[in-house]
Amino acid sequence: MDTIAAIATGHSPTAIGIVRVSGEGCFALCDKVFRTANGRPFSEQPSHKMAFGEMLDARGRVIDQGLAVRFPGPHSYTGEDSAEFHCHGSPVVLRELLDALFAAGARQAKAGEFTQRAFLNGRLDLTQAEAVIDLIDAETAAAARNAAAQLDGGLRRVLEPIQDALLDITSRFYAVVDYPDEDIEDIRPEQVAEALSSAEAQLTALLATCQRGKVLKSGVRTAIVGRPNAGKSSLLNALAGYERAIVTDIPGTTRDTVEESVLCGGVLLRLIDTAGIRDTADIVEQKGVERSRKALGSADLVLAVVDGSVPLTAEDLEVLRLAAESPRWIAVFSKCDLWDTRTRSVGIVGSPAPAASVTLSSVTGEGLDELEAAVAALFPAGDPKEAGSLLTDQRQEEAVRRARDAVRRAQDALNSGLTPDAVLTDAEEALDALGELTGRTAKEEIVSRIFSRFCVGK
Repeated sequence: MDTIAAIATGHSPTAIGIVRVSGEGCFALCDKVFRTANGRPFSEQPSHKMAFGEMLDARGRVIDQGLAVRFPGPHSYTGEDSAEFHCHGSPVVLRELLDALFAAGARQAKAGEFTQRAFLNGRLDLTQAEAVIDLIDAETAAAARNAAAQLDGGLRRVLEPIQDALLDITSRFYAVVDYPDEDIEDIRPEQVAEALSSAEAQLTALLATCQRGKVLKSGVRTAIVGRPNAGKSSLLNALAGYERAIVTDIPGTTRDTVEESVLCGGVLLRLIDTAGIRDTADIVEQKGVERSRKALGSADLVLAVVDGSVPLTAEDLEVLRLAAESPRWIAVFSKCDLWDTRTRSVGIVGSPAPAASVTLSSVTGEGLDELEAAVAALFPAGDPKEAGSLLTDQRQEEAVRRARDAVRRAQDALNSGLTPDAVLTDAEEALDALGELTGRTAKEEIVSRIFSRFCVGK
């Protein structure tokens, strides 16, 4: 492949900047832009060890002093000869070095091209390639740990035993049918049934991780709803840690949705502060209320805020009723610092009941820990050992679901007494779906396993 180059550390000024190079002729090209302090050409430097020297521009003038390291293929990230330059992170310096590499024969790498080459050269499977971007985009420590474990092959290690079991029954069947003269043990129906049952159970369990995986990767879409002046914007600001939304004593201040991402109980919440839900003649406020109802309908979690310093109103009851239609909701009684003995006792209205009911003050912070505990209970982190084995995006979920459905069809065919080829057609469909994640082609694997059953020397 041709040689590509790119700035790997972004375009903002930093203490250290990195320029990455990869492809055929990489080291000879780097010799033109890097002069080592020890006098040996860069192409002759020891692999995986930093060399100190000077970066040169296209005219041979010194741009900066820094470090460079060579990674001979196939033991590199991309699987081909690669190099990195570590210099001061001035955007001007990095751009000059990149231009020098272009003048020497490299071209600008496309977005994701280094990782694409790693995949094409067999250094990563698709799940690992997807984990790279997940690791870059991780917004919580848990998300980073899961992405790092998936990059280490965590999901592949869950899928491969399922593939192996399905490959075993398909290859044995074809070996017996196509090569009857070979001394190959026939596969019994109960063995097929056991393999299919085990595969179905494992794939179903894997699909059950989708919710946790999506929460780790994308967070929880959370709508804060309530009547005007219930304390919604104050709650958003308290969770965000700064004044993200305008707060006044005037009802109806928030007339559009305000969004912010926060960590609450270790869970990433995509908060949406909505306009107060009430009947109003104000056209602008009407549109805000309409958007509030839409946000409520699409939310994974609803925080229904009620002003606990005053008796419940009809508008409060309507908010609680709407919140109860959501898949998950928490009743939040705000302004507890203003409560007195007459208003401190409030009832919960809503069917089904909320997952939790908390009282808090966004001013003093009292009760926020209760809200964090309620959110954490709704979206548990799960077993740390699961890291890397969660389905985190729609493509992974769809492939596993297709594999599980194909296995179920194979089970139905077997139980209905259909011929073995009908059963194995569905088993192969399952293998093809799993191959989209692991990169192992079903046809090639089956052929390989067929001949592995032959007697030695044949």
